[in-house]
Amino acid sequence: MIKLTAKHESFPIAGTFTISRGSKTTVEVVVVELSQDGVIGRGECVPYARYGESIASVMAQIHDMEIALGEGMDRARLNATMPPGAARNAIDCAFWDLEAKRSGIPVWKAAGFSQAPEALITAYTLSLDTPEVMAKAAKKNSARPLFKLKLTGEGDLERVAAVREAAPDTRLIVDANEGWSPEMVEPFSEKLGALGVEMIEQPLPAAKDAVLADLAHPVPLCADESAHARKGLQSLIGKYDVINIKLEKTGGLTEALLLRAEAEAAGMDIMIGCMLATSLGMAPAFLAAQGVKFVDLDGPLLLAIDRKPGFEFDGSLMHPPKPELWG
Repeated sequence: MIKLTAKHESFPIAGTFTISRGSKTTVEVVVVELSQDGVIGRGECVPYARYGESIASVMAQIHDMEIALGEGMDRARLNATMPPGAARNAIDCAFWDLEAKRSGIPVWKAAGFSQAPEALITAYTLSLDTPEVMAKAAKKNSARPLFKLKLTGEGDLERVAAVREAAPDTRLIVDANEGWSPEMVEPFSEKLGALGVEMIEQPLPAAKDAVLADLAHPVPLCADESAHARKGLQSLIGKYDVINIKLEKTGGLTEALLLRAEAEAAGMDIMIGCMLATSLGMAPAFLAAQGVKFVDLDGPLLLAIDRKPGFEFDGSLMHPPKPELWG
C-alpha cells in the first residue's frame, strides 16, 4: 500500500525574477512523498497561475488521489486518469523515484535509455529589464555558453542588441512569454536573426497563435504556453518549429517522454524547459533532456538557496543528479 504526503515549501530567488507577466522573489513549490515498505520517493511541482493553478488547488488535487493510490493505482493508470498539470507531475515523479529506490534500478534504465545521463549545458536566463541592466547581467555572465533572454515586446530589439554587445560569444535564445503582437513577428524575427538569436519562444498569446502558420520567421519559433501534453501536439505543427516540454505542463516524466517521442517523429526540435524550481524539480527533466537541442534547466542557478543535495554546476554545465536527490 502506498501512502501519500504533500507539503508546501518556499525558496528565495537571488534577487527578482521578471517576465512579461510579472515579477517574483520566491519560488513556491509542492513536494509529494510516496512511501511504501519503508521506502520514500519524492517529486516536486510548481503551481502556475497562468494555467489556473495555486498552491491550494494543487494540494487539493494531490490529496484527491490518496484513496486511489492506497488502493493500488500505479503510474500508468495515474497518467491515464489524472489530467496534465503540476499536481500529476509531482505524483508521477515521486512514483519514478519510489520505483527506482525499491527496485535498485535507476530511472534512466527503467525509462529505456541506453546509457546513464551525461552532463548537460543549460541556458542561463536573463530576467526582463532595461537594455542597460540586461547588458550588465550579460557581461557579468559572459563566460556562459547560452543565454535565454526574457522579452516583452516594446524595446526588445534594444535589449537583445545590448546583450549581444556585452556578450559577443554567447549563444542566444529569447522568450517573449506571449508578449508580442502579430505585427512584430516577421520584422523582429529578421532583426533578431541578424543578432545571432537561434530561437524565439512563444511570441504570441497561446489563444492567438494560429496566425504564426502564415508568418515568415527566419528564426525558429518554439511553443511553450501553447504546448502541454500529447493531446495538443497536432495543433502546433505548421506553426512552430520547436516544442518546449515542461514537466509541469505534461503532468510528469511519463507523459514528457511520450510527448518528446511523438514531437520528434513529427519533425520538431525539442527544448526541455522548467518553471523556476529547485533541484528536485529539475532532476526528472534532466533525464528527459538527454540529447535534445535546447536545455533550459537553470532553476537552481537562479535561487538564493537550493535544497540539499542538489545539482552540481560548473558554470552552466549540469552534472547528473545523485540518487540521494532523485532517481
